[in-house]
Amino acid sequence: MRAVDVIAKKRDGLPLTKAEIDWFIAAYTRGDLPDYQASAFLMAVFLRGMTREETVNLTLAMAHSGDILDLSDIIPYAVDKHSSGGVGDKTTLVVLPLVAACGVRVAKMSGRGLGFSGGTLDKMEAIAGYNVNLTETEFRAAVGRTGLVLAGQTRELAPADGKFYALRDVTATVPCLPLIASSIMSKKIAAGANGIVLDVKAGRGAFMNTVESARELAQIMVDIGVDAGRDMTAVISDMNQPLGVAVGNALEVVEAIETLRGGGPADFREHCLHVAVHMLRLAGQGAKWTDTDEARKLLEHYLNNGAALSKFKEMVAGQGGDVAMVDNPALLPQAALVEEVSVVQSGHIAQVAADQIGIAASELGAGREKKGDLIDLAVGLKVYVKVGDRVTAGAPLATIYANDAAKLASCRERLTGAITYSPTPVEPLPLFYDTLYGN
Repeated sequence: MRAVDVIAKKRDGLPLTKAEIDWFIAAYTRGDLPDYQASAFLMAVFLRGMTREETVNLTLAMAHSGDILDLSDIIPYAVDKHSSGGVGDKTTLVVLPLVAACGVRVAKMSGRGLGFSGGTLDKMEAIAGYNVNLTETEFRAAVGRTGLVLAGQTRELAPADGKFYALRDVTATVPCLPLIASSIMSKKIAAGANGIVLDVKAGRGAFMNTVESARELAQIMVDIGVDAGRDMTAVISDMNQPLGVAVGNALEVVEAIETLRGGGPADFREHCLHVAVHMLRLAGQGAKWTDTDEARKLLEHYLNNGAALSKFKEMVAGQGGDVAMVDNPALLPQAALVEEVSVVQSGHIAQVAADQIGIAASELGAGREKKGDLIDLAVGLKVYVKVGDRVTAGAPLATIYANDAAKLASCRERLTGAITYSPTPVEPLPLFYDTLYGN
């Protein structure tokens, strides 16, 4: 085969065969094709799109470009979750131990964050000593020991995705649904998941700005999973305002711990329970937890009686983390500068712009612009209002946690612009818009 022929075929809007896709992905991963031909391929896909069959074949080719993790000897049916990312999204820290408390073994590989805030691994590293860099032997041992592990990748999973993603970022081909879907699903399939719950965000603080575009992306990923033999569920959730109160790594860990103790913000708690129900449903494989009301009651019980918190502490201890920081979150990284911000006018909250809140946290140092940037684990914000809330001038609006006075001032200014008010009542935003099922 010749790369130019594959590129020309897609350029002309013709569907590529599995053999053509497999050859192109394998050749580029090996380094046999130059970046300029891979870039041309990506642009052709961006402009012409892909059929469902093509997208599945692209995903599987990328998944098989590296190692495939097989956990069937320790987890007969592996269930995983993936969030498309958002402001204040620390659901993994609660959902995983909550599901594990129900007796479901969970082995999750997560990543670091880019943009608004740190990723799941960054948040967990706010706990001193917590080791996210486990060998595969250590990863497997942790699952056997506690039934729960949360770490970085133990193998080279889907290396083709890493190479393509770097090109997409500089060739204006990032917002392409087949490329986004294959990027996400190739890593999930390579990580050995049998059942996958996708949490696809929609809104200002999400990659997909509208519910319609988020639903379209979710449907493509569900279809990929089904065609690849996986059980799939996707929820479309709101990201027009931050999830929960805390935005920032250590602050989000504290909020997760509060939720695991049976408290936490109402919207965040509800979001975690909703996602966890879907994970239990898949883990039951049609034999257990088929009644969602009963599954929810079980999850609420374990959230309220401390069982989920105990699982979280077992995981932290098992990966070398300082459990004292879980027992006493005041030991987590603390910012030197703390400033309260008040509501400026009475009325109703009309907007809490998630994107601006996320940028404000990132400017404080909670996020990174490029891979490898250092982040400040202590900084961030707590935003106490939600769209639809009735507020009074002078009431608490937010708290800023900073380690730099100039950054704090910039954050304050951006925060002020992110909140808008209405003299008349405003309808609250829903937590979820839709649910899609596969298999």
